[in-house]
Amino acid sequence: MIRFEHVSKQYPGGFHALSDISFEIEKGEMAFITGHSGAGKSTLLKLIMLMEQSSQGRVSVGGQLLSSMPRSQVPFHRRKIGVVFQNHQLLFDRTVFDNVALPLQVSGYDPVDTARRVRAALDKVGLLSKEKMNPVALSTGEQQRVGIARAVVHKPAVLLADEPTGNLDPELSIEVMKLFMQFNRVGTTVLVASHELGLISKMQNRILTLHQGRLVGDG
Repeated sequence: MIRFEHVSKQYPGGFHALSDISFEIEKGEMAFITGHSGAGKSTLLKLIMLMEQSSQGRVSVGGQLLSSMPRSQVPFHRRKIGVVFQNHQLLFDRTVFDNVALPLQVSGYDPVDTARRVRAALDKVGLLSKEKMNPVALSTGEQQRVGIARAVVHKPAVLLADEPTGNLDPELSIEVMKLFMQFNRVGTTVLVASHELGLISKMQNRILTLHQGRLVGDG
């Protein structure tokens, strides 16, 4: 589903964020990327989302080579991917329902279908009863779950998460990881970037370890 073949990313000024990275995540697999701050975790996810382009090597998602993807196809590529951020990136001038509905509205979904999908996503993360609330009234953990519902509302083939538990206490962090496992069990390919090695070691999934932009562990 996700394949990196000798991928490097160099930024202007000569900084090497990634150097000669090769790995493959199978369809329906759940894996973690770990490493110190600045190891290259976020850059790796940005390459998958086509927020960045690799300097060398090949990145493929779903059999599609991203470097040869026409610009007109990039929005369709991104619609196949759900993304969860550390800081939620919620809109506090909208309700919980409207925040989760946003990706569907942008994609032109029918309002009736949108409402059905939004409520199903909120139900999965345990927030259906709070759909009319403003996210600012929710706890930090609940806000993160709204972000997860928004990421999965369009049933993406791939779910990416960038430090999704960075602002949560240990108990809430485990709850969030269990949500990712639930989506993985129904066939979603899940890739989570986290520096919390103690937490992800408990999940008993594959762990890719980055150090100074290089892949130094895969097991």
